[in-house]
Amino acid sequence: ILPLLCFSQKHVSGITDTEEERIKEAAAYIAQRNLLAKEEGITTSKQSTASKQSMVSKQSTASRQSMASKQSMVSKQATSTLQQEETFEKKSRKVVIREKAERLSLRKTLEETEAYHAKLNEDHLLHAPEFIIKPRSHTVWEKENVKLHCSIAGWPEPRVTWYKNQVPINVHANPGKYIIESRYGMHTLEINACDFEDTAQYRASAMNVKGELSAYASVVVKRYKGEFDETRFHAGASTMPLSFAVTPYGYASKFEIHFDDKFDVSFGREGETMSLGCRVVITPEIKHFQPEIQWYRNGVPLSPSKWVQTLWSGERATLTFSHLNKEDEGLYTIRVRMGEYYEQYSAYVFVRDADAEIEGAPAAPLDVKCLEANKDYIIVSWKQPAVDGGSPILGYFIDKCEVGTDSWLQCNDTPVKFARFPVTGLIEGRSYIFRVRAVNKTGIGFPSRVSEPVAALDPAEKARLKSKYFFILRSRNELFLHKESSICGSRSILGYPECVLLMCPCCFSEGIVPGPPTDLSVTEATRSYVVLSWKPPRQRGHEGIMYFVEKCEAGTENWQRVNTELPVKSPRFALFDLAEGKSYCFRVRCSNSAGVGEPSDATEVTVVGDKLDIPKAPGKIIPSRNTDTSVVVSWEESTDAKELVGYYIEASVAGSGKWEPCNNNPVKGSRFTCHGLVTGQSYVFRVRAVNAAGLSEYSQDSEAIEVKAAIAPPSPPHDITCLESFRDSMVLGWKQPDKIGGAEITGYYVNYREVIDGVPGKWREANVKAVSEEAYKISNLKENMVYQFQVAAMNMAGLGAPSAVSECFKCEEWTIAVPGPPHSLKCSEVRKDSLVLQWKPPVHSGRTPVTGYFVDVKEAKAKEDQWRGLNEAAIKNVYLKVRGLKEGVSYVFRVRAINQVGVGKPSDLAGPVVAETRTGTKEVVVNVDDDGVISLNFECDQMTPKSEFTWSKDYVSTEDSPRLEVESKGNKTKMTFKDLGMDDLGIYSCDVTDTDGIASSYLIDEEELKRLLALSHDHKFPTVPVKSELAVEILEKGQVRFWMQAEKLSGNAKVNYIFNEKEIFEGPKYKMHIDRNTGIIEMFMEKLQDEDEGTYTFQLQDGKATNHSTVVLIGDVFKKLQKEAEFQRQEWIRKQGPHFAEYLSWEVTGECNVLLKCKVANIKKETHIVWYKDEREISVDEKHDFKDGICTLLITEFSKKDAGIYEVILKDDRGKDKSRLKLVDEAFKELMTEVCKKIALSATDLKIQSTAEGIRLYSFVTYYVEDLKVNWSHNGTAVRYSDRVKTGVTGEQIWLQINEPTPNDKGKYIMELFDGKTGHQKTVDLSGQGKQLFYRARVLGGLPDVVTIQEGKALNLTCNVWGDPPPEVSWLKNEKALASDDHCNLKFEAGKTAYFTINGVSTADSGKYGLVVKNKYGSETSDFTVSVFIPEEEARTAALEAQKGGKKAK
Repeated sequence: ILPLLCFSQKHVSGITDTEEERIKEAAAYIAQRNLLAKEEGITTSKQSTASKQSMVSKQSTASRQSMASKQSMVSKQATSTLQQEETFEKKSRKVVIREKAERLSLRKTLEETEAYHAKLNEDHLLHAPEFIIKPRSHTVWEKENVKLHCSIAGWPEPRVTWYKNQVPINVHANPGKYIIESRYGMHTLEINACDFEDTAQYRASAMNVKGELSAYASVVVKRYKGEFDETRFHAGASTMPLSFAVTPYGYASKFEIHFDDKFDVSFGREGETMSLGCRVVITPEIKHFQPEIQWYRNGVPLSPSKWVQTLWSGERATLTFSHLNKEDEGLYTIRVRMGEYYEQYSAYVFVRDADAEIEGAPAAPLDVKCLEANKDYIIVSWKQPAVDGGSPILGYFIDKCEVGTDSWLQCNDTPVKFARFPVTGLIEGRSYIFRVRAVNKTGIGFPSRVSEPVAALDPAEKARLKSKYFFILRSRNELFLHKESSICGSRSILGYPECVLLMCPCCFSEGIVPGPPTDLSVTEATRSYVVLSWKPPRQRGHEGIMYFVEKCEAGTENWQRVNTELPVKSPRFALFDLAEGKSYCFRVRCSNSAGVGEPSDATEVTVVGDKLDIPKAPGKIIPSRNTDTSVVVSWEESTDAKELVGYYIEASVAGSGKWEPCNNNPVKGSRFTCHGLVTGQSYVFRVRAVNAAGLSEYSQDSEAIEVKAAIAPPSPPHDITCLESFRDSMVLGWKQPDKIGGAEITGYYVNYREVIDGVPGKWREANVKAVSEEAYKISNLKENMVYQFQVAAMNMAGLGAPSAVSECFKCEEWTIAVPGPPHSLKCSEVRKDSLVLQWKPPVHSGRTPVTGYFVDVKEAKAKEDQWRGLNEAAIKNVYLKVRGLKEGVSYVFRVRAINQVGVGKPSDLAGPVVAETRTGTKEVVVNVDDDGVISLNFECDQMTPKSEFTWSKDYVSTEDSPRLEVESKGNKTKMTFKDLGMDDLGIYSCDVTDTDGIASSYLIDEEELKRLLALSHDHKFPTVPVKSELAVEILEKGQVRFWMQAEKLSGNAKVNYIFNEKEIFEGPKYKMHIDRNTGIIEMFMEKLQDEDEGTYTFQLQDGKATNHSTVVLIGDVFKKLQKEAEFQRQEWIRKQGPHFAEYLSWEVTGECNVLLKCKVANIKKETHIVWYKDEREISVDEKHDFKDGICTLLITEFSKKDAGIYEVILKDDRGKDKSRLKLVDEAFKELMTEVCKKIALSATDLKIQSTAEGIRLYSFVTYYVEDLKVNWSHNGTAVRYSDRVKTGVTGEQIWLQINEPTPNDKGKYIMELFDGKTGHQKTVDLSGQGKQLFYRARVLGGLPDVVTIQEGKALNLTCNVWGDPPPEVSWLKNEKALASDDHCNLKFEAGKTAYFTINGVSTADSGKYGLVVKNKYGSETSDFTVSVFIPEEEARTAALEAQKGGKKAK
């Protein structure tokens, strides 16, 4: 059975644009018709199928011929295909009629299509899309629908796509949210039930073969009330698009962001804490609208973690390091964004090494990462520290720790020098963290910061099948147009790209021995290990596979299996224990349940050793002055360095020989600013490179440089060239000095000399006044004379050294047809991904004027054949903004001019320039003030006393422009547009002289012009600022208050009140009030009636400023408000008489009684309160005095009998109020639990009492209820009750009786009182009682409590006693000692038995007797009473009692 494949077929109806689409349409129609025929049970013959396949093939061939021929061929072939007779084995009349109708319909469609295309003249009809009606912006309320309409013309008919914030809208992703329609050229986007997320910019994009055109519209969704959802606008998580400066009350025209109390270059030490912070001042300040604060380290955004936390207090941003590590060193930037406006500030943070525990031990490594993780191993990498402790680092130890434990295990027995290591021996599926320690001959240093957790799991397996799969149709007469895929020989049908493969035959293959792996290679080889990588086999069956790795020494065929005991599950493997210096080959086999497959191809011979070389030392260390505490160090990067991590820079006071690291985190690039130096001190510097193999040798020491603010004469200009030559004059050009001395170059001086027969003459001055450009025309020269030149530059520090002598140039008339090279190339506005390149036109333009320029770029280290052009067509401007640069990469540029003859020679190179955004870089910002005046503003914090701002438009000075006005003050400058219009479109740039190339620019194009003019209009025609939008609230008496609050109102402010588009005025129904001091506007209504449902609007006018706010009370909203108003009115009425301020509740007192209480208000003397239980009145002894407003009912010894429904009624002549409390079911259980808890807490400590029978443990409670469960335990085991061990409750005493205790009864006893939720325990320990408890004298039994005996009889009593030592025995009568005599005989035998005998008792013997037993551990007394009676008296007494009983019965 072949798998049934699901697919979707999209019909193409109407007239298509190309012949190829019409061919596909016909083929798709036939394929679908045959599929339907198959379902009816019709089987088409193979001959018919082959005929149709052949015909379609001919159609495809014809489609590659001319247009007219294709149209005719397709029409005839398609018609003949439909008219051809087909042979059927089974046919019904219904099917025949349907097929005939389909053929007629298809023929008619093809004929109409052919006639239509015959009339088309594409040259005249095709034109690009054009918006006849553009979509307009809307402001709507939440829950409302909004429609955006547009009408578009163009041929072919444009295809329209709608975008939200530049993201295409997918109607299927959120069904019902968006409806997109296109009818008769009118295109509509409908947004249903708008919410605040729908506030965005929407774009309609129209596209056809002639081009694409877009139109924009904004949708702003407002809320009904003045409450703003702060969760959508909290700091750092704004959900609004950055293209909108949206505030809760509309659009902000411009935000100005300033930083005060800024953090500076900071120094810390490992393990310390540090905070960076600054105060952020944003104007205008908008309540509830917080800025987005983002911190960056070296340009990478920071997220809060256990190492770093961010805080925004509302006006101050703080970044806190809880535990500094060297990984934290770098350039930190804070960026504050408000809508589309943002500012940023940067400063460097240096982290020094912590003091070593062992002096001379190396510092901790840093930046530990897990590069690769799978089931078998994880590769750990790190960076070597800058400080080795004074002796070379011998290697590194790697430690691992399973996540969730704190047990660190060392992974390698011997130190590894290579800064990468595969850790094996992991448990699949578990997560690990790693750390690294460096070791030298002194000892082991501190461990590094731990890595991020990583799981020992394979990455997700990639899909084995490609995007195109084969398609299977089950009938024999289907149309097949096959195209082979790259996997499994699978096929797809042309014209059906939507087909989806559910299963392919290879998926059913089971029990297949896997084939050999492919692409086996050695990805990494060091002296410690080798890492292999391969791809799984293409043939592997449906089950998983494992791998066996084999090795053999080069030149032999002695293959040995490496992992015999533990098969590899991942297509990667790390091999250890290989002999260093030996050569090996490797291969891999696959295995599954079917067996072990063939081996893969062996790898090339691999020599065990480090493949990665240690980089060479950097060169040409050049320090230059920066500030009075810092020096900029630049160097030539290491040549042929592979996998370079960065550079370490060290500084030393000249002559001291003591070196200190300037950075503890390797830096990339060839330039670094060393901070923290001593002003006036001289330093030398050195640099070394680092990669995974290790650290390079140190570079040569730099020249000593004194630390002070940089300013000096410039270095010599260079690359002097002849730009143009005439008979008696020459034009020279040169490049600006590499070092300008810290101040702007103010001019150049040119000297020249004649060279006759190779002998130079004397130097002469070419110019007396300094020239400001890098080009100069030298006149009054001799024709055909050879000259040499030199140039010197000057700045405010003085004249610099002259340049090297130029080449010899001959003064003669040039006749070159193409233009000369442009000159004076200059790079400005350098950022991390862009810069602006400027140049000057060539002095020699050739035979015809220059018509444009070509700009070329390449990386500074790239070869000459790697120049690439930045512009395909020549540009007429003498500037170009170069984009798409890579941060940190050094580039060079050149420019070529072109005229009608051709392209001239390239200019001299500009650069190298490193693409980077320097610290403190600011941008030009646009501002629109309250009067609608538009200006560009720029601020510079790095100005010198002689710095000036220079503005330009399209890089041409605007000094004399009548349309602009420039004002500069301090470190700020502002350029104001007098009347911004189309003439002002362009790039406006601001340069700061006497600085290191500080500049910025701002582009005003048509779109920006429209935006600025709109903002200016809003400021000229302002709105009344509103603090709170119109809202509704219910007052105490059920009144309805409509109110809103403006920021401020003048005395002339007016308000119109609108209800359902009609103005309403103050009267019996409406009361209006305006407080101009607070800006609060109010309207009151006594009651909400059904006719009051609708829309209420307050219209404000204050001078020329206007505003309005609306609230909609319709449907459920109105009903809910009306219900709340009625409730408040009834509550107010209730409170006019006596009422409950707090309804009935209960509490359990400290005496374990239940107190029912309530709080009453508005009472008087006549007010009565009556209590009920289960609708029966409860008589209360005391009368309530209501002094404190609290009424109570005390229920003592609360138990099950007290369960029920309690009610209290408060009443007088003004009315009554009642409150009910149900104490049944769960409520009663809850109360009883609290009662039991109080009783349990009242229990006293356990006490011990000796009784005649043994020992009693007891505790007293306030009172006892059955719900309180009592459990006793002995030494952690529940006590088993018996005749000897009993428990019970007597009154308020809870006891445990132990009769005849034995040593086994010693131990810890616990009484647990369980209240239903919690157990409360009381404990006593009998272990310490010792012999006093168990060996004391006591009476075991034998004596009765009462003895009644007839006079004259003999009384004999026997009692058993016990004690160790045996007790002494004495007798008492009426608490007096009793001695033995002839009448009363007292005996004690064997220390165990006491005898009491009275011979012939008499009434005198009646009384209370006691037996006292005593030894050294204690004593005990057993009492009994003897009653002697006379028989005659007994009879008389009985007769009297009988007579009394008879009288009562009568």
